[in-house]
Amino acid sequence: MINNYQIKTFEQYQEAYKRSVEDPEGFWADIADTFTWRKKWDKTLEWNFEEPDVKWFKGGKLNITENCLDRHLKTRGNKLALIWEPNDPKERFVRFTYKEMYERVCQFANVLKKNGVKKGDRVCIYMPMIPELAFAVLACARIGAIHSVIFAGFSAVAMADRINDAGAKMVLTSDGLNRGSKQIPVKRVVDEALETCPSVEKVIVVERLGWAVNMVEGRDVWYHDEVQGVSKECPAEEMDAEDMLFILYTSGSTGKPKGVVHTCGGYMIYAQYTFSNVFQYEESDIYWCTADIGWITGHTYLLYGPLLSGATTLMFEGVPTYPDMGRFWQVCDKFGVSIFYTAPTAIRSLMSGDIDHVLSYSLDSLKVLGSVGEPINEEAWHWYHTHVGKERCPLVDTWWQTETGGIMISSLANVTPTKPAHAAFPLPGIQPILVNSDGTEITENEVEGHLCMKFPWPGIIRTTYGDHERCRLSYFSTYKGLYFTGDGAKRDENGYYRIIGRVDDVINVSGHRFGTAEIEEAINHNEHVVESAVVGYPHDLKGQGIYAFVICKEKPEREDYLRAEIIETVVEKIGKIAKPDKIQIVSGLPKTRSGKIMRRILRKVAEGDTSNLGDTSTLLDPDVVDEIKEGAL
Repeated sequence: MINNYQIKTFEQYQEAYKRSVEDPEGFWADIADTFTWRKKWDKTLEWNFEEPDVKWFKGGKLNITENCLDRHLKTRGNKLALIWEPNDPKERFVRFTYKEMYERVCQFANVLKKNGVKKGDRVCIYMPMIPELAFAVLACARIGAIHSVIFAGFSAVAMADRINDAGAKMVLTSDGLNRGSKQIPVKRVVDEALETCPSVEKVIVVERLGWAVNMVEGRDVWYHDEVQGVSKECPAEEMDAEDMLFILYTSGSTGKPKGVVHTCGGYMIYAQYTFSNVFQYEESDIYWCTADIGWITGHTYLLYGPLLSGATTLMFEGVPTYPDMGRFWQVCDKFGVSIFYTAPTAIRSLMSGDIDHVLSYSLDSLKVLGSVGEPINEEAWHWYHTHVGKERCPLVDTWWQTETGGIMISSLANVTPTKPAHAAFPLPGIQPILVNSDGTEITENEVEGHLCMKFPWPGIIRTTYGDHERCRLSYFSTYKGLYFTGDGAKRDENGYYRIIGRVDDVINVSGHRFGTAEIEEAINHNEHVVESAVVGYPHDLKGQGIYAFVICKEKPEREDYLRAEIIETVVEKIGKIAKPDKIQIVSGLPKTRSGKIMRRILRKVAEGDTSNLGDTSTLLDPDVVDEIKEGAL
C-alpha cells in the first residue's frame, strides 16, 4: 500500500474519526506526509467560511502527477495502471503499465508545450472515453496547465459557455466517438462551439473513428502528427499546494454554469485517502469506476484516486446496454474486476432487463460494490446486492458532490456497518451537521434537516472560477459559518445519514445536476414560449425526471409538435441528458403577488400528489392551480 492510513476495523474508524475531529491538522498532516513533496508545507490549515477562504498545506510544493506516476515507477513500473475496454466488444482492449502510462503522459505534456501551453493556461478537453483523455488530463497537471473536462454529450452552446468562462487557450478533442450503436461527430460540435470562442488558439484532435474532419489551418492539428518523435520524458512543473489543478463546471440554480475550482495539494490527499478507505483497496485489486471523466466521479475515482494509490483502474468507452444488458457483467468477468463503482441509474436500467443478463456471468471476482451520483433507492440496493454482489459483497452508498472533491459520507467496505439506501457515516475529517430552516443545529437523532459541514476538509471547493462571490453565495451564505450542501438529510436512531435530495432548485438526473434556471432559459429560447417553470419528479430509471410547465404566446395547434420543438431547443442549448420528460402547456403559473413562482405546488403536481397543495388563496391567480392539476401529465 502507498500508506498505512487504511482503516481496517470499526474500532480503528472510531479512533481515526475521533482524532480527525479533535486534531484535524495533525490528522491530515500525518496523511500528507506519506506523499512526495518538493517542499514541505509551512502551515497545515488556514480557514474561514465567511469570505470563504480555505488553504490547506500552505507553502507546500508538489506535482500531483509525480504522486500518480513517478513515485510508483521503482516498485510498480510493470504493474498495470490502466485497462481500456472499447465500446465494441469485438475491438481489442488495451493495457498500460505504470511505466507506459508515465511515458504517454509525458509525451502528451510535451505536445501541449510544443503548441504553446504554459503553466496557468486553461485547457478544455471534450473527448470520448479513450486512453488519450486520461493522458491529456494528467499531461495538463504535469505542466501546470488547468484542465477543464467537458462531458462529450454537451451541446456546442454549453461547451462554448464553459470555454469562454474559463478563457481557455486550447481545446483537446477527437474526430468522433462511439456510444453504443451510434457514432457521434465530436469535432463538428467543437467547430460549432468555437465560432464564439475568441480565446482558443489551438485545437488538438485525436483520431478515434478515422473520419475526415474539417481542420482549420493554423489552429487545428492532429495529435498523431504532433507526437511523432516527441520525448517520453517531461519534467513535472513545481506547483504550490493551493495552485489550481482543475475547473469542473456544474449546474447552479441560475442559468450560468459554475466553474468549481480544486487545487493541487488538498485534492490529491483527499482523493487518495477516500479511495483507499471507502473501497478498502488492496494491491492486487482490479478496480472499475464506470463514470465518464467529464464528471467529478471520473476525475476522482477513475483517474486521480486509483493512480495515487498505485491501483489498476479500468476505463470503459461504451454504455451498460450495448451490445446487450449483460455488458457490465461481461467486462467484470473478462478482467476479474474486484471493485465495481457505478450509478443507481445504471442499476435501475439493468434491473428492467432480463435477469439472465446477470445470471449468465459468474461475477466471482467481485469483492466490493459502490453506488454514486444520487441516493440509491432500496429496491435497486437489494437487486444490486443480491444479483450482482451475491449477498457477499459490501455495498458502499457514497454521498459527495463536485464541490467536495471526494466522498464525504459512506460506509467503508467490510469495516463500518451498512444499511440499505443509507450513506451511513461521515468519513474521518468530515463534520456534518443537520440544521433547521433558521440555521439552528439539530443535535438529536431520528430527525430530518438541511445537511451542512462545520469544518473544512482538504478536498473542499476553493472558489468558483472568476466569480468568488458566487461561491460564497452558493455554499457559505445560507447558514453563517457553515458549508451548505444544498441537500436535505435524515439521521436515524443509530446516527446513519440518509440523503433525501436537493432542497434548492437543482434537479439530479441520472446522477447529473442541472439547475432549473438553466433548463428554463433553454426552453424560453423557443419562439412560441413566453415563460416556463421546471421541477424534478421521481423517475423510475433516472432518479429524477424533468417536468416542464410552459406558457405559450398562443395556444398551439399541435401540442406534440411544440413539445418536440422544445426538446430540440433544450438538446441544442444543453445536451440530450437535460431534455424534459414531460412538458405540460399551461395558461399561467402559480405565482405570489410579488411574482415568485410557487415551485412547491408544481412539484406536488409533477409527483401526482395534489391532495394537499396548502393554502393557494394568497396566489395572484388561484384558479390557475386547478387548471394545472386537471392538465397534469
